[in-house]
Amino acid sequence: MNNGVERDIVEAAQRLPAAGPSPAAMKRLVRRAQREGLLDVTYGQVDSPLGPLTAVTTPKGLVTLAYPDRPLDEVLAGIAEKVSPRILEAPARIDPLRRELDQYFKGRRQKFEHPIDWSLTRGFFRDVLKATARIRYGNVSTYAEVAAKAGNAKAVRATGNGLGSNPMPVVVPCHRVVRSGGGLGGYTGGLERKEFLLDLERR
Repeated sequence: MNNGVERDIVEAAQRLPAAGPSPAAMKRLVRRAQREGLLDVTYGQVDSPLGPLTAVTTPKGLVTLAYPDRPLDEVLAGIAEKVSPRILEAPARIDPLRRELDQYFKGRRQKFEHPIDWSLTRGFFRDVLKATARIRYGNVSTYAEVAAKAGNAKAVRATGNGLGSNPMPVVVPCHRVVRSGGGLGGYTGGLERKEFLLDLERR
């Protein structure tokens, strides 16, 4: 492993988003990291009707999709701690996901095909998110139904808490989970965004 390249990557990640390398220098660093097999995590911005989304990917797939309410440095710090500190901005690496999201928001896509990296989830929380990912476009499930499908019908509150910290909203559609009485329940991006997504899918 080239320790010099790895050190450059870590230092570049630490400088982002403030006063980082120039775009041209970053492109060269990304290409060099790819050649050396050191590009663990990449990120980029995705424009959407809900505001600019931060997409973070690994070689396994999407690991985080964050609403603009979360500062970029906070998102990247969490990834550096839990996944890898070798993080670079590489917008081209998220182009396939960007296209799918654009199609979804325009009403032309009902299912995401981009792979998912479940690294930030584990145990029952992961089971809850995987059960949520199976809820079909335009449909809703209750927290109780998702808890049951995740293997613990009594863990309704834990299910709600887990969905509230979903690292990949929209793609893992926690907006499709509602209360048994018909109320919207909570949502990591705020109820206005949840209503927007449900209305989009009803149309």
